[in-house]
Amino acid sequence: MKVAIALATVIGSLVAAWSQAAELEFDNRLTEVKAPADAATVTADFPFTNKSDKTVTITKSDPGCSCLTIEVSGGKLKYAPGESGVVRTTFEMGNLSGTIDKVVALWLDDDAPNEPSVKLNVRVHIPVLVNVEPKSVKWELGGALEPQTIQILMAEGDPIRVTAVSSSSPSFTCELKTLEEGRKYDLIVTPKVIDAPGMSVIRIETDCPISKHRVQQAFAVLRKWTPPTPSAKP
Repeated sequence: MKVAIALATVIGSLVAAWSQAAELEFDNRLTEVKAPADAATVTADFPFTNKSDKTVTITKSDPGCSCLTIEVSGGKLKYAPGESGVVRTTFEMGNLSGTIDKVVALWLDDDAPNEPSVKLNVRVHIPVLVNVEPKSVKWELGGALEPQTIQILMAEGDPIRVTAVSSSSPSFTCELKTLEEGRKYDLIVTPKVIDAPGMSVIRIETDCPISKHRVQQAFAVLRKWTPPTPSAKP
C-alpha cells in the first residue's frame, strides 16, 4: 500500500508539472524559415493558445542571442483561458549562411529563474552562395611542411569568380587554382616554417553581386600538438 501511495504521489507530481508547462499550447515549437540570399532579416511566428483554466502571464523572454528579437502579440503578456497570441521572432542575418538554429526561452507565472516553461526553436536556412571547405587548415609544430587545400565552390546560377586572395600573416603562402571559372577553385595554403606557432586569416574576395556574401574567410593555424585527454573510467 505504501508503495502504491508513493507511486501515485510521484505520478501526480509529474502530471502537475506537465500541466504547468503546457499552460500555453503552441501550434509548433520548431519553425523553419527559408531566407532569400539578399534578405537582411527574417521572421518566424509561433502561434499559441491558453488551454488551461486560469490566466497565464509571460513574465520573461530570452532570445539567447543579440541577433534575435522577440515580440509577443504587440506587447500583450497576459492570456485568459481560451485566448490566443503569437510569439514573433526576428532574426538579423548579417553575413551568415547555411542552416542556423536559435532557441528562444519564455518564462510563465511561477517558473524558476533558470527553468523556463517554454523553449522555441528557430531554424533559418540561408543560401550558401560561396562555399568554403574546410573553414580552417591546421599543422602541428615540427610536423611535415606540406600544403593543404581549401575548396571554394559556387552555388548554381550565375557564375561567381574569385577576384583576390590574401593572407593576414606572411608566414603562410596562398596559391589560387582555377578548376572551373566562376564555379570551382582550389586554394593551396602552405606554412613557410613549421617550428613556430602562428595563425593567418585568409581573405577570399569574389564578384558576388550580393555584398554580404562577397567576402569569405578561412583560417590557417600552426600549433603545438596536444595529446587527447584520457576519458574517465566508468
